[in-house]
Amino acid sequence: MNFERPLTRRESIKKILKFSGYLTLAGSATLSSDWIEAGWTASSRGKFLVEAIGVTEGYDVGELTRKAFQAAGGISKFISKGDVVVVKPNISWARRPEMAATTNPHVLQAVIELCQEAGAKKVRIADHTIHDARQCFALTGAGMVAKKTGADLIYPRSSLMRPMKLRGNRLDTWPVFVPIVEADKVINLPVAKHHSLSGLTLGMKNWIGAVGGRRNKLHQDIHMTIVDLAQFFKPTVTLIDGIRIMTRNGPSGGRTTDAISKNTLILSNDPVAADAGAALLFGRKPEKIGFIRLGQKWGLGTYHPDQLTRRKVNL
Repeated sequence: MNFERPLTRRESIKKILKFSGYLTLAGSATLSSDWIEAGWTASSRGKFLVEAIGVTEGYDVGELTRKAFQAAGGISKFISKGDVVVVKPNISWARRPEMAATTNPHVLQAVIELCQEAGAKKVRIADHTIHDARQCFALTGAGMVAKKTGADLIYPRSSLMRPMKLRGNRLDTWPVFVPIVEADKVINLPVAKHHSLSGLTLGMKNWIGAVGGRRNKLHQDIHMTIVDLAQFFKPTVTLIDGIRIMTRNGPSGGRTTDAISKNTLILSNDPVAADAGAALLFGRKPEKIGFIRLGQKWGLGTYHPDQLTRRKVNL
């Protein structure tokens, strides 16, 4: 694949639309949060949310990841034979996994292996790190995952950034990490954590790691910026890692005491719903989070439970 040729927005959207599509799940389950009280019913709109929880001592994180996708109809619902897949984790910080600043490597490995089993031609790991990329790859475990699975770990060099028209409410043209928009399928794989400016960093905010440029400017009017990026980057699915979540001193943390175990994964084909489900892990009401509220306002998805079909699985 030619990473040096920039894509137009039309080309990137055509790629995304070609491989997007919603999955309707049969059955329903409950979430241990305010959404139970809202009374979910199965939706015919094709939007779903799966909550997978590790409830047994010593449960296998990789197996929990597999169960989440099984509950959504299986990985083949999303990944086809011959696809080039980009997995977009949050590995921006040179932190060990237990600090919950970065995506759990066991979840990352399981997702890559699932894509390979579905017949993906190539799986790539891509994130524009904040700390030195090689240190991030080493400490987060992403480098070892790439070695074990044979996935390509893309170094975020400047030659892979291309200005593209975002046409957002705040952001117009911005440098984009080309491997992400050139992929056939994209799986958004953030970790759930506290953020000092936006309150939380979940799925939609993970796209800040998919662009270049002066990213400190993206923190001005941050909620609208997050939504602008989310309307441009449309993943096949979002899987939010809530195995351990950072509850304070985010987004970088640095101490294990900043994190707690939630042993939970949130999988959805609706980016707003995914973030809404993950917000509940922090005891936060989705409609009180600026970027979640704006995401629904601008038509990116919903945080209303009656518009989703959901399942809950335990391991």
